[in-house]
Amino acid sequence: VQLVESGGGSVQAGGSLTLSCAASGYTYTGNCMGWFRQAPGQAREGVAGAVIGGGSRYYADSVKNRFTISRDDAGKMVYLQMNSLKPDDTAMYYCAGADLYTWDCERLLSSDFTYWGQGTQVTVS
Repeated sequence: VQLVESGGGSVQAGGSLTLSCAASGYTYTGNCMGWFRQAPGQAREGVAGAVIGGGSRYYADSVKNRFTISRDDAGKMVYLQMNSLKPDDTAMYYCAGADLYTWDCERLLSSDFTYWGQGTQVTVS
């Protein structure tokens, strides 16, 4: 199983980016998909998560009402729409998957996730 992120880049504050995460190989990557980010010198932070097949979405307080996680019906792509970007959003962004209970998915703890992508850099100036 391989997760591959794309869509990162440099943007001015207030701008938008959409990150994509594609699953290849054996495409089952768990029922919970999440986006995480890590800035230099900081711990990895859960940003957004969703239970596949469910309607619930989970967001860190720092990105609520600005970021939206979604997936395609085939279950092979996960997206993170990021609006009103701020310099504090600058980080490497990672896609991750795991088999989790709903309440564990909501916690967005990186240690709970099994499958990881290599990351895509987002820089906001």
